[in-house]
Amino acid sequence: MIAIATQGVLVVTVCWSVKGGSGTTVVAAALAVVQSRRAGSALLVDVAGDALAALGCEGNESGAGVRSWLCADPTVGTDALAALEVRVGPELSVLASGFGAPLPPLRERWELLAAHLTTERRPVVVDLGSSMFGETSGRSALLAVARVSLLVIRPCYLALRRAVQAPRPTGIVLIREEGRALSVADVEAALGVSVVAEVAFHPAIARAVDAGLLNSRLPRSLERSLRRAA
Repeated sequence: MIAIATQGVLVVTVCWSVKGGSGTTVVAAALAVVQSRRAGSALLVDVAGDALAALGCEGNESGAGVRSWLCADPTVGTDALAALEVRVGPELSVLASGFGAPLPPLRERWELLAAHLTTERRPVVVDLGSSMFGETSGRSALLAVARVSLLVIRPCYLALRRAVQAPRPTGIVLIREEGRALSVADVEAALGVSVVAEVAFHPAIARAVDAGLLNSRLPRSLERSLRRAA
């Protein structure tokens, strides 16, 4: 799901899904690239753990990142987050995922992160992936700072069954696949929300991710599809 909140010129976009393999990380990374080009700078917050790889960058071998920050001592403030950013281009930075503790962080840490993101003076995209579906503290804290939400989903019956239990989005980014029985109308009817962007499952997108070119050579079809959502 993608959630977008505005505060002046600020835009915070939170991307998450209800089922693995929905394409949330690619959508989040592409949205961050589009917003960085539009605004001149953007920050991608990688909670899910794959954003850097999707952008063709090396991971943080030290293990330090937003996950470890979330699980850190309460005395560790938000000023430590800037040091965890990885520059992946002249306009885009990634707040690395890192390694967190096995237990979920306290709600207070999620709320502190959410509040910090609303003070950013550049567009922010957060990739929560699908693992956050059961992590209600983090999900609710981040969605609390959002004003618009978009669900990233494939036309899959199993995903739709889970989506009806999730917070109601204001729009849907549909990852379109050939051969699926469910149509756009079916997805809209099941969730009671309009599809605002369709992303075709195309080999060019997979090649860009595999080659590490999503940031430098974002496929035009993907950029056009997400322009309205961005």
